[in-house]
Amino acid sequence: MDLTALFTSFALIFPVELPDKTFVAALVLATRFRALPVWIGVSAAFAIQSVVAVTAGQLLSLLPMVIVHGVAAALFAVGAFVLLRGARKADQNEAEQEHAFEAKMTDGANGGWRAAGTSFLILFAAEWGDLSQLLTAGMSARFDAPVEVFTGSFAALVTVSGLAVLAGRTLLKHVKLSLIQTIGGLVCAALAVYTTYQTVVAL
Repeated sequence: MDLTALFTSFALIFPVELPDKTFVAALVLATRFRALPVWIGVSAAFAIQSVVAVTAGQLLSLLPMVIVHGVAAALFAVGAFVLLRGARKADQNEAEQEHAFEAKMTDGANGGWRAAGTSFLILFAAEWGDLSQLLTAGMSARFDAPVEVFTGSFAALVTVSGLAVLAGRTLLKHVKLSLIQTIGGLVCAALAVYTTYQTVVAL
């Protein structure tokens, strides 16, 4: 088992998703439905999207190694740029995203299947093409360890959604999302530099 790929995937995706719409959507859903069905629904959406991202990365890994490392480095660099640029407005964006998701919600019965289904559909639609999905694909290509990358990325996603469902409001009072997003950007930048170095060495 490639533990480096597993822990790197978790360490990258967790700070990327904590200030992202994943956290906000799960938090809002938990105000309308019971926590467990919400968490099950969003976790199912994450599982499918993580499989798609890892599969895309594995297809990318079939290309020559120089190209694989180059594309992975580019994805990490884009991630670093997006995260660091938006870090200062992360807390403001969280409030705006919360209002946006509340507008999409409709009142209704608090049944388990309804809660899980609604949670699945909202997160499934919201996460396509998300930064975490692109970074997961990049790590899948970079490490060529699909099981470990999937496990690390999926664990990070369900951990973030679990925190949002159980203690989202409390967490927002004590944690600056701008700081978390900055950390995620720095991790992306470090991976971009290291992967670029490997690309140059491979030439």
